[in-house]
Amino acid sequence: MKKNKLMWFVAALLVLSVVAVACQPDTVEVEVTRVVTETQEVEVEVPVEVTRVITEVVTETVTEVVTETVVEEMAPLGSADRPIKVLFVPSVDVDAIISGGDVLANALSEATGLNFEVSVPTSYAATIEEMCASPDDTIGFIPAQGYVLANSRCGVTVGAAAVRFGLSWYAAQLVVPMDSPAESAADLDGATWCIPDFGSTSGYLYPSALFAELGVTPGEIVETGGHSNSMLAVYNGECDFATAYFSPPLLPNYERKWAYGVDDPEIWRAAGESPVRNDAGRTFVGGDPADGGYRVLDARSSVSDTAPDIFDTTRILALTDQIPNDTVSFGPEFPLNTANQIVAALVEFTASDACAESICSDEFYNWTGLEGVTDSFYDPVRTAMDLLGITEDDILGG
Repeated sequence: MKKNKLMWFVAALLVLSVVAVACQPDTVEVEVTRVVTETQEVEVEVPVEVTRVITEVVTETVTEVVTETVVEEMAPLGSADRPIKVLFVPSVDVDAIISGGDVLANALSEATGLNFEVSVPTSYAATIEEMCASPDDTIGFIPAQGYVLANSRCGVTVGAAAVRFGLSWYAAQLVVPMDSPAESAADLDGATWCIPDFGSTSGYLYPSALFAELGVTPGEIVETGGHSNSMLAVYNGECDFATAYFSPPLLPNYERKWAYGVDDPEIWRAAGESPVRNDAGRTFVGGDPADGGYRVLDARSSVSDTAPDIFDTTRILALTDQIPNDTVSFGPEFPLNTANQIVAALVEFTASDACAESICSDEFYNWTGLEGVTDSFYDPVRTAMDLLGITEDDILGG
């Protein structure tokens, strides 16, 4: 019985083996893509910006430059170290201005106890620029247009106006050779013109205004450097006509004053004599007015020693409108009390005999006094400048 069971078991195993073999699949080669996740250490060179803090002990030599502001105390105005500057425009002979200016400076020094220094800049414009550059220590003896320009430029103030033999005005004269064909200012179109300076009120501004009214256009303009030079230029035939200041003549016995617009500018010609300059530098016709003669005061009298026959070879063709007299002006920052003190001393000086050697001389300005005026006194000059379109930059530059 056991033997039969064993045989049956073996037979069963054989059957199972055959079945197992029969069920085995065929073997096929297949290409398989395998995703593998790996961790690897890779050395990569990456530029890295490194900020390194280094503490070092440095020993160095330092040269220190120290700028120190030192405020220097200014000397008192009018002291020997800081004299008051007295400026004159070069309207007449410079030597006459220097010598006469020194007489004036000495007289002012005695009257005020202050020190003064006289100078004559090279032109009207240079005089004005000097006053603007030294606003607290300058006095300027400048004509009407010069004052207006200086007032506009930097605020120069007027202290007083000149008086000439009782008059606070003067005029410009147009002088031609005696044989000139011109009969009036209207005949000067295209004529060569000698002027003292483009900044001169009587030498250029007022004649220009007259020409504008007449529609006259002069030819070449020659700047001579002064009123005296202009008179000598027309005398020497260097131009067809010249302009300069005109002060009215004094009449015989002082019986009346010469009348503007009524009397002939050369009324003295009625005496039938030529003007003669005396040793004191004064020009008379037929003697002193106190003795029944005339005293000639126009610009030609300042050169009648150099050209004694200038009155015989030249004549006054025309006069311009009246012009406010020249000024004593002060820099815009000049101390008011000191200015008033100086004006008072000038009034006394013009009344003294010493003035005849200075600003009262025929060779200088022919002043006989001073009178107080305000800025508005010079408005007619501003009107003339406006008429011509003249600005401060035209004369003084920008």
